[in-house]
Amino acid sequence: MKKQFLYILVLFAFVSCQDDVKFNSPSFQGQKDNVFWRAIDSKAILAANGSLSIEGYTRNEKLILKTTSKNAGTYILGINNLNTATYVLDDGTIKITFMTGIDKRDGEIVIEKYDDVNKTVTGTFKFNAVNVANNPLAGPILNFQYGHFYKVPVK
Repeated sequence: MKKQFLYILVLFAFVSCQDDVKFNSPSFQGQKDNVFWRAIDSKAILAANGSLSIEGYTRNEKLILKTTSKNAGTYILGINNLNTATYVLDDGTIKITFMTGIDKRDGEIVIEKYDDVNKTVTGTFKFNAVNVANNPLAGPILNFQYGHFYKVPVK
């Protein structure tokens, strides 16, 4: 009886195993004001002048990271209007925009890999952006940290 019980236990152990692997590719996520944020959809756009715009969307939010090039490297925010981060919250009644730019806070976008063959881009980002309209419904500064974009398709 003991052997039969042992065989049944081992059989159930192997039968109950399964692979629940979920891939998050592409992915665009980070911590917005210390709360986890993830885009439902994302894309990157390569402009004719070589600049790159990486966009992530939720139901009522849009995050846009712009760099002067698709090349791997670190792009500093807050020193010009060429490398920028823009966050827009638009629920249909209220529109709140946060932006980086000249003397409009700080941050960085790091492009780790631009894949010319598969047309994807991977990297990280972090920034502090200013409430451009000084909307009283939101704070004066928006903070994104630990941001990652992984294999975002380039169109």
